[in-house]
This record gives sequence, C-alpha cells and structure tokens, in this order.
Amino acid sequence: EEWCTLMFFCEVGSGDRRSKDYEKLAIFGGVRARRGAELKVLSAVETKVPGYFAKLKSEVLDRDRGSDATGTWGTDSMTFQDDELSYALGKQGGTRKKMEASSGAIVQYVGHVALFSGTRQERRRAKEYMKWLFEQLEGPVWVDDWEKRDDCIVVDVPAGCIGYITGARRATLGSLESEWGVLMFFMSKDKDKGKGRDRAEKLIIFGPARGRRGAELKIMSSIETKNPGTFTKGVREKTSSEKGFDTDRMIFKDDELSYSLGKQGMTRKKLEGAAGAVLEYVGHVAFIAGTLKERRRCKEFINWLLQQRHGSVTIPDVSGRDDATEMYVPQNCKGWVTGNRGS
Repeated sequence: EEWCTLMFFCEVGSGDRRSKDYEKLAIFGGVRARRGAELKVLSAVETKVPGYFAKLKSEVLDRDRGSDATGTWGTDSMTFQDDELSYALGKQGGTRKKMEASSGAIVQYVGHVALFSGTRQERRRAKEYMKWLFEQLEGPVWVDDWEKRDDCIVVDVPAGCIGYITGARRATLGSLESEWGVLMFFMSKDKDKGKGRDRAEKLIIFGPARGRRGAELKIMSSIETKNPGTFTKGVREKTSSEKGFDTDRMIFKDDELSYSLGKQGMTRKKLEGAAGAVLEYVGHVAFIAGTLKERRRCKEFINWLLQQRHGSVTIPDVSGRDDATEMYVPQNCKGWVTGNRGS
C-alpha cells in the first residue's frame, strides 16, 4: 500500500520450493514504486539476515539505471557508523522520512548503508541534506549561496521567538517538517556568534515549492502571534495573475478572521482542503498560495463563507464547474444532514 505496488512470491521453472535457500519475490509497478518497495524489503531482510545485502549490493545499485523519463535515474549509497545510523534514522524513522520527502528521492537504510534512489538532481539534494544534517553535530551550519538555490527559502526569526518556533526538543519544527514534507534548520556563521540577543536567526526550509511555502507561512503565523506586526505591518491585499504557483493576500476584519478560522482552525483547514491551495492566516492577513485556479477558488470559497453570516448564499450555476456536485436533499432531512451547528 505504501508504494502502490503488486508483490507476490513466485516460482521460476520447476523444483521443490523447500529445497531452495531463497524465494523469488516479484514486484510490479513504476520504477520509483518498485525501487521503494524493493529497498523496504531489503531493509527488513538485512535486519533478519545481516550481511545479505553485501552479496547483491552492486546488482541493486545498477538496477534500472537511466530507466526513467529524465534518463538520469539511479541509486547512490553512503555508509554509516553505529551512532551515525541512529541519528540519521531519527525517532520512529522521522529523520529518514523528512529527508525523503524534502529531497524527492527514495531514502532507505539497509543495515549501515544509506541508499538514495531517484533522478540525479534528487539524489544530489538528498546527499547534501544528509551532509548538513551531520554538520549540525559539529556546530553552526551555513548554506553557501542559498539565494541561488531553487529548493529552499529562508525566514528571519526574531531572537525572542526562536524557542517558541522550535518547541521542546524541536517538537514544533519536527511537526511542521512532517506536515509539509520539508527539512528545516537554523543556520549561522561562526562569526555571527555573540552579536547580541536581539538579532534574528535564519531558518532555512528545504523541500518542494508547495511544502516550503506551507511551512514558511505556518512559521510566519506563529511569529506574528508572538510579535504582532513582524510580517503584516504595511501589508496590502495582493492578487497575482501568475498561472503557476504564487501567493495572493486578503485582509480580514476582526469578526471576519475569527469566523474564517473556526473552532481549532477547522474552518481554515476545510477551506484549504476544498480549494487545494495553501491557506494560512498571518495576523489579519490571509495568505493564499497555489496555482491561479486554486487561488481564485480559495478566495471564492472564503467570500461565500463570509456571506453566510448575513443570510443564504446564491450560486448562479454549478453545472459549468469542475469542483462542485449538486445534490437535492428533502426538506425534512435538511436538519438531520446538517447536524447540530453544522457538525
């Protein structure tokens, strides 16, 4: 289920199954899914039979090389020591998962060997992220020329908000990394040490564009709660005509904000889910990130939501929409379907 593959043990030729040392496991699916499932199986086998992977390492590394659309598909490896392995794995495999999600590569540990499968660019990113992960054990990390990279973004976090953003034992950052499939860490140069408590720290976020923006806006929202005006002072509404991924802004009044947020943020979450856009409230400003279609749809949903405070909403025609299904509910069932307070 994890890799959406079909797998089963099969026989090749004739013979007594019980007399063989190995069984053949067939894996069907796309090249990425097959490799993900294969490495997962190898990881489990290596735990049970240490040293098994060493016998077929070269075969595994060479399999399917160049067989994707880019022609750069392949597998690279890196060997860990005992203490390095536990650090690279993380609690319940959390570190490995965020490496995988943020880089786009398949990252799996087979014994003490880390395997990175994907396109050349994905593998390069995964190995770079791993290098920076271990460099953090030695001291401050700085990513040279981060401004020129297309896989990261930096948020300046005020010194007084660093603990609030990080959380106990990095729990808050870890939760955001899992939610958005990104890798985040504070970076600084050695010469920056001791420059005072009021300076901001740079939080760098690696991952795909949507995940980076989602995590960035979540961080901005938290900082704005702690230090009002940090990101919203002088901000105006914005509507972009960019068809691809971009961000629009809407400014709310006090009553509009609480209504659009909902209990425990549930209204914001359902607007975000229905529209397919990234929706986050930073102070009284709604940041809407996504494609042009997603952004327009999200703003339309927000406007409909706010109109409901003053009465029923009329939608002229849904037949031409590809995001709506019209249902007819008997009048005597309306309350039953709606539930108590729309629950």
